[in-house]
Amino acid sequence: MTTHSPAQQTFSRSVPVRLWEDGFALDPYRYYADLREQGPIGWAELAPGVPAYVVTDRRAALDLLHDTETFSHDPRPWEATVADDSPVLGMMRWRPNTLFADGAAHSRYRTSLIDTFDLVEPHDLRARVHRAVHVLVSRFGPRGEADLVGDFARPLMALVFNSLFGLPDSQSDRLNTALGKMMEGGAQAAEGEAEFGGYVLELIAAKAEERGDDLPSRLLDHPAGLTPEEVTWQVFLTLGAGHEPTANLVSNALSRILGNPEYYSTLTSGARPVTDAVVEVLHHETPLANYGIHFARRPLSFHGVWIRAAVPVVISYGALAYFAEQEHGADRHPGDASHLSWSAGPHACPVKQHTLLIATEAIERLTQWLPDLQPVLPRERLTWRPGPFHRSLTALPVRFTPRSPDQPGDRQ
Repeated sequence: MTTHSPAQQTFSRSVPVRLWEDGFALDPYRYYADLREQGPIGWAELAPGVPAYVVTDRRAALDLLHDTETFSHDPRPWEATVADDSPVLGMMRWRPNTLFADGAAHSRYRTSLIDTFDLVEPHDLRARVHRAVHVLVSRFGPRGEADLVGDFARPLMALVFNSLFGLPDSQSDRLNTALGKMMEGGAQAAEGEAEFGGYVLELIAAKAEERGDDLPSRLLDHPAGLTPEEVTWQVFLTLGAGHEPTANLVSNALSRILGNPEYYSTLTSGARPVTDAVVEVLHHETPLANYGIHFARRPLSFHGVWIRAAVPVVISYGALAYFAEQEHGADRHPGDASHLSWSAGPHACPVKQHTLLIATEAIERLTQWLPDLQPVLPRERLTWRPGPFHRSLTALPVRFTPRSPDQPGDRQ
């Protein structure tokens, strides 16, 4: 860990950068620049009256992510300082799962998740994605127009994850709606958290009564001996973390692809892999823009800033990507994995290969069936959902030659 005691910054008179404002969704890079002007760690608000330190420097981020002795993931001391109706509680409230645990508890939860997801064979996951794409293209393909956020990316994740977690397609809209409310962190956040919590509780109650060939049943039977409550919160985490960021990864990648006709043609012809486009988004427009939340176990100086205990320290993956792009421009190799979108250290994403497979297969399958997708709006006129945590399009309208999945496009 890097500490600096001289001339440490306390932000006692700084105006926090408001990541909850509508302007942040419109142009987050201006807000990131304001944060960076304060140094490697800026002072912000995640919601009105909810301050946080925001890390915008890569070295500081890596030091934080690997320092488990100084920083904790347990938000309970912070929760005691926050109003019960705070709109960010749904994303930050303590739960007994791998995201909010440290030490032995974290290892136990993380091992159970990795072991469970390791049982999902790539060919099986690929088939689930193909089936979901088929369901959705069957709905909008004959129309010749669609919103690739509302009609494709978000419902696709609901279908895929419901399938993995043992729920029918009919429950997909319920999952999609609840998570959308919770993620945006606005007036509907508490309602979304309650709806999503009820959804997961019903699921675990059903699997506790009768097992199936699904992830919750495998968690319930894992040798780690997780209680039904612990399994509930593991599922709460993995369903949310699987659905929202992956849907945003797909829609952000599609918007970048369709906004560049030459780039799109290299993908649809097979001359360039879709993986390149997905990795490009992880570098430049990461879907989970501000998270990786930590709390100092005691007050300390960290990279020249005095960090108080019980105040969130947030990793701005969006700012890290933005400033890396400013520094390196287009010099990066397409396969470069130096971004921190998967986080780092002991809490790095444990299922990134599954996420990449879902995103790339979804985009490949869609563009095989609809190879002439045309954006209705130029990319600079697209709008983004509010909220301090994500980079998420509200809509991505497209037109194409009407076609059903039973009449595929030129590329098989």
